[in-house]
Amino acid sequence: MKEKKEVQIDSSWQDTYGDMVTLLLCFFVMMVAASSVDQAKYEQIQAGMQEGLGKADVQRPIEMMMVELADDIQSLDASDKVSLGSDTQGVVLEFNGDTFFDTGSAEIKPSAFPVLKKIAATLQSDRYMKFDFSIEGHTSNRAFQNDKYPTHWELSAARAASVARFLQDRGISHSRMRITGFADNVPKLPNLDPFNEPIPQNQIQNQRVVIHIEPRVY
Repeated sequence: MKEKKEVQIDSSWQDTYGDMVTLLLCFFVMMVAASSVDQAKYEQIQAGMQEGLGKADVQRPIEMMMVELADDIQSLDASDKVSLGSDTQGVVLEFNGDTFFDTGSAEIKPSAFPVLKKIAATLQSDRYMKFDFSIEGHTSNRAFQNDKYPTHWELSAARAASVARFLQDRGISHSRMRITGFADNVPKLPNLDPFNEPIPQNQIQNQRVVIHIEPRVY
């Protein structure tokens, strides 16, 4: 009887198949990140894929901005005046209202100028030209008497506008900024205790200006 020839199966297709499955997985991961509109996460995934494809110079503008702003705040020992964080849209800067403004005033205190100048110098850099700024003014429910700003609405909006003007004077186009006055409607902490008495330390924290720095998606 003739010996049967051993049949050799070509398995080289498995390498191609494996690469295709990996690429599809990466594609769907990116789609999930984009659907949740988490810009920071999207940037990390995009940079990781580019590095995986052998690109050495991968840009991470949100991460870079976070590092630079953190250095600015630390160099000025201003962590009690400015807090830095992030959300699904980008970078978040929060300025303590009592540090930057007198009670019932929307004029920035001169003592706050060094911090704002340092931060503005970083944000107006060409590498961040594709970022826009949403500037929010918040007050507490603390009462004040002022003919210029009769309610918390006017005061919170004016404080946001003051910060926007400061940034504009230092090179950031007004077309990249928008302002909103929230009055005392979005407190970080309760203004009153269960007995309806004011909580001064909470009221101080509720008075703030918040800047959301977001990469353009168009």
